[in-house]
Amino acid sequence: MKRVLTAIVLIPVVLVLVFLGPQQHWLFSLAVAAVATLAGSEYLTLAQRTGAKPPRFVVVIALLALFAANFERPDWTTGAFGVLCLALLIFCTFRGPVEQVMADTAVSIFCMFYVGFTLLALVNLHELANGPSLVTFLLCVVWAGDSAALYIGRTWGQRKLAPTLSPGKTWAGAMGSMIGSLLAAGLLLELATQLQARDFVFLSYPDEPWYWLVLAAIVNVAAQIGDLAESALKRSVGMKDSGSLLPGHGGVLDRIDALLLAAPVLWYAQVIRQWF
Repeated sequence: MKRVLTAIVLIPVVLVLVFLGPQQHWLFSLAVAAVATLAGSEYLTLAQRTGAKPPRFVVVIALLALFAANFERPDWTTGAFGVLCLALLIFCTFRGPVEQVMADTAVSIFCMFYVGFTLLALVNLHELANGPSLVTFLLCVVWAGDSAALYIGRTWGQRKLAPTLSPGKTWAGAMGSMIGSLLAAGLLLELATQLQARDFVFLSYPDEPWYWLVLAAIVNVAAQIGDLAESALKRSVGMKDSGSLLPGHGGVLDRIDALLLAAPVLWYAQVIRQWF
């Protein structure tokens, strides 16, 4: 029930941010940056259990700087990411005992990539011509897959998918996740068609339906791998949840783990699609 109530509160807020309009893209970017800093902070807390002592405040500032650079000059994003990572290396080099430099630097830079660089794909998707539609597609496919996996896995799941990484995941849940994502994509395409027939064009999926269904399947696979990867990181330090900020969901990192792989996959799929 906590999980459902949290979703009821958060989903309308997210959709409002998505559909505010191109002129309010800065607000969406700011919201994603805030999520990245919260998730990054949780990741750094997990990493501390390995003995690393990353400079939390400096890493958070670097994450915010990365999003600011992407917003102001998107063509400089990759360069900004490299400069910020080098800056973290220099800071960690002169910050504390030499024995900590390797661990602190590795954790800090990976945090920049894992929750910073990956979530920039969400911001970049939103900035495209049909950006709100793409972000809605991504969220619906991921959320539907996650919910279907939870309930189908609990009801019919017996054979474990990856017991050492995530004991609760089953093959039935994985298949249910795929079915849930495909159904969500199909319903979203039908909704967009019906709205356009009534001159409401805020949802737009111009390609053939098969393209979006294939894309939904690919995004679902990426989302499930992202979920397993975050679970592996937590299990490696003996933790079940990354935090407790979201009742029923754990931490922010627990809630967005699937998006950390799914968002870049959808973004690069759109980039590749433009080449053909």
